Formats: sequence, structure tokens, C-alpha cells
Amino acid sequence: MPGTTCQKAIQIWAEKNDNANPEEAKVIKLLCMCPPIEKMDSSLNQLVSVEHLSLSTNCIDKMIPLPALKNLTVLSLGRNMIKKITGLEEVGATLKELWISYNSISTLDGLAPCTKLTTLFMSNNKVKDWNELAKLQANPDLTNLLLVGNPIYDGLTKKQARPKVLEQCPKIATLDGELLTGEDDGEEEAPAEG
Repeated sequence: MPGTTCQKAIQIWAEKNDNANPEEAKVIKLLCMCPPIEKMDSSLNQLVSVEHLSLSTNCIDKMIPLPALKNLTVLSLGRNMIKKITGLEEVGATLKELWISYNSISTLDGLAPCTKLTTLFMSNNKVKDWNELAKLQANPDLTNLLLVGNPIYDGLTKKQARPKVLEQCPKIATLDGELLTGEDDGEEEAPAEG
């Protein structure tokens, strides 16, 4: 059975939302389509007012440019089959959050255009090289990062992984869902005698 097209998914969304005009909607969720969406396509460009676009829990294998989505701040592509972060050049000036957990992404290439990115949810992917995190320095506003479930954490607790992440991304304030306060540094040392 062929997958649901983006155009059909948008039509289903409109029907479920009292025939709302997708061109005017600020939030559009095309998740868990049955059959699933397999390809992002240019019909998504009709969503000219969308600020939050969710295509999670489908079978999308490739990201595409979305030049008409000039207001996009949140793009949710979690639980798909994406292998590479691509196509963000056109939305990089506005995109603040990229939710892309549970995919098959092994590199952090493709994020440099996202100069306003504050949140990157990228847990349960295939990142295994710590040097990939250096690429996030191109995202000066990034403060919320989710990496748990990637091979770089294999054999490490979240607490052990934390300094390795902060070495590459010193501005991170929330890592793997935990607020970093700085108070827990050296917590395991014995108290000073005096």
C-alpha cells in the first residue's frame, strides 16, 4: 500500500479541524498517518503561516527545503527514518526548535544555517563521534540539547557524558532533560576538613 502523500495528509488535517485553511494555520500536526507519510514534498510549502510543523511518527527518509515556510519556528520530525539533516537553509533564519529524535542520523551536518536554533532534540539516533558536537558551535543560541540514546553515550552515565558535551557546547543550559546549574560539579568529592 502506498504511503500517504503530504497533500493528502494536509487535506485530512483540514477535515479534522473543521475545514480550517492550512495556509492560515500556525500549528499543523501530520503525525501518525495511516498509511504513513514516506516523503516530504513541495505541497508542504502551501503552509505559509505555519510556525509549528509536526511530521513525527511516519516513514519519512529525507528532509527537503521548505522555502515558503518563512514563519517556521518548530519542526518536528521525530520517529521517522531520516539519515541526514538537510534542507534547512530556507528556514534557518526562523527555526528555533528541531525535534528529530528516533531517526538514523549519524552526523550533525546541516544545522549551520539555523542561526536562531535554541533546542535540538536528537536522542536515539546514531551519532557516535564526539567531534560531531563541535559542529553545534555554529548555533550560538543553542541551550537545550537532548542526545541520550546515541552511541556516543555508550558505556557512560548521563553524568559522565555531561563534561564531554559541555567541552564542545559550553552554552548548553539543559542537557538530556536536566537543567545544568554548575552546582553538581565535584559533587562526589569528599568534604574539605577544617
